[in-house]
Amino acid sequence: MRRAVPILVLLVVAVGIAVLLVRRLATEAPLGTLYGNVEIRQVDLSFNAEGAVIAMPKHEGDRVHAGEVIAELDPATYQSATALAEARRDAAKAQLDLLLAGTRQEDIDQARANLAAAQASLADAQTTFVRQQDLAARSVSSQQQLDDARMALNGGRAKVAQTQAALNEAVNGPRAEDIAAARANLRADEATVDLAHTQLSHAHLVAPADGTIMTRVIEPGTVVLPAAAVYSMAIDSEVWVRAFAPEPLLARVAPGTAVSLTTDGGKSYHGQIGYVSPAAEFTPKTVETPELRTQLVYRLRIRVTDPDAGVRQGMPVTIQLPASA
Repeated sequence: MRRAVPILVLLVVAVGIAVLLVRRLATEAPLGTLYGNVEIRQVDLSFNAEGAVIAMPKHEGDRVHAGEVIAELDPATYQSATALAEARRDAAKAQLDLLLAGTRQEDIDQARANLAAAQASLADAQTTFVRQQDLAARSVSSQQQLDDARMALNGGRAKVAQTQAALNEAVNGPRAEDIAAARANLRADEATVDLAHTQLSHAHLVAPADGTIMTRVIEPGTVVLPAAAVYSMAIDSEVWVRAFAPEPLLARVAPGTAVSLTTDGGKSYHGQIGYVSPAAEFTPKTVETPELRTQLVYRLRIRVTDPDAGVRQGMPVTIQLPASA
């Protein structure tokens, strides 16, 4: 009787181990089944400008589309800066056009008339000086009168030289250096206009992609600085699943491979493997088991080709690979 007790104990232990093995085998995923999670793709949206927010038409749960305006700043300051920059650009362009057009014929005629008048005054001063020299030699006029005549003669010569230079400048037109400087000024003012338009466009916050508003961080009337979050948005224009595959399955997870995806709720979707990591890594703690702790896995991303509202970011999914050839 005493010998039967250890034998009975051994039988009970053996049966227990067998039951555990059966349960273990029943719960193990079949070869070709992977587990992953829908990637969380969120972004905080902010203005690239500062000012008072005057409009925020979107609320939590609202759908938005790429390029859609979802918030606005008071644009008055940026509009004024744009108008000022455009006025300065127009003035610089007018100055360049003036130089390129050259001297007007009327200005050249006026310069010639000024030269003729200066030459006439010089001739008169020359005559007066000669007369004063003769009178001074005969002691009829004073030395002061002769000196005054000499000064008038020298002034007349200088006036002729000045008007002649002005005529030459009018005939030759603006220098190449002046035109180059005017072109440079115009380019600088045009760049200022472009910058002003860019800053004005930043008064509108647009959605970077299709998605859903998650949080309104502020409310209209708030004065914001650049990079201050306004909305938090989930990007769902593309849905990706992140999973990990062991080395034996690498041949079945090549990029482009079609797979099926199933949520815990039982809904099925189609997917296509888009990326497989070229380097192995340790099994993440979220999927490791005691038997897998020393194994290496390869990260892969799967694009869901037919997503709908039933696919939520972060939710777990089961991936079924196609049968091996």
